Amino acid sequence: MKSLFDKISFDCSKNVTKSYSTSFSVAVKMLAPTIRQDIYNIYGFVRFADEIVDTFHDYNKEVLFEMFEKDLENALKYKISLNPVLNSFQHTVHKYTIPQTLINAFMNSMKLDLYKKEYTTIDEYNNYIYGSADVVGLMCLKVFVNGDDQKFNELEHSAMRLGSAFQKVNFLRDLKADYEDLNRTYFPNTDLSRLDEHSKNEIINEIEADFHAGFEGIVKLPLEAKFGVYTAFVYYKKLLSKLKKTPSMEIKNTRIRVADYQKFGLLAKCYVNYRLNLI
Repeated sequence: MKSLFDKISFDCSKNVTKSYSTSFSVAVKMLAPTIRQDIYNIYGFVRFADEIVDTFHDYNKEVLFEMFEKDLENALKYKISLNPVLNSFQHTVHKYTIPQTLINAFMNSMKLDLYKKEYTTIDEYNNYIYGSADVVGLMCLKVFVNGDDQKFNELEHSAMRLGSAFQKVNFLRDLKADYEDLNRTYFPNTDLSRLDEHSKNEIINEIEADFHAGFEGIVKLPLEAKFGVYTAFVYYKKLLSKLKKTPSMEIKNTRIRVADYQKFGLLAKCYVNYRLNLI
């Protein structure tokens, strides 16, 4: 039965989210049940694409990515895939009419990670972030507004800025792994081998501006989505705060994270603020 296969596919996307990101999966649980699964479906898709280019070092990544890209094309065309994650994703794409342009932009940025090691201009940097993060925020926004084009257009800019903020925090947090293990440099005009406090603070100021613009959209989100997105926002803000307090030399040599007990405290704070209508 197709319905059984779809359920298995949805469970797979949910398990991918829970296994790869405990923090994000907690935020998704704060979304209304009516939209929760579709966000799992989007995350599963973007996670698998990212894994191909970032971690499958013992395999031909170009071939794997081409296979994944072709399977994605067929999943969207035929509205089914034997890859459970792609089967889940195509379901959400068709349910909310997610534009092909957003999917193409994401895949193009992922493809850059197969060969591009350095981003030397602001345009290159912004284009990569748009494809790797901003469009993911827009895909999720399509789910959050449930087909309301006017609401989508109103919140589009904020959703992109929030996606940018999350991605840039990830860049700063994963500086060591990206630079040493993958030989990648995302921040333009920044010598990561000699990252100093001035350069670090310039990056953080840029991220804080993105967070400010992103929050303006969070307060306007439908109730079904607001608490979950706000939870992710608060978690990433806390992570940025820790990065801000960490000396630049230490950021290059370790991966900063938020302890589990702090995550639970943040979740409680988010809930109180939400219930008191402070967001």
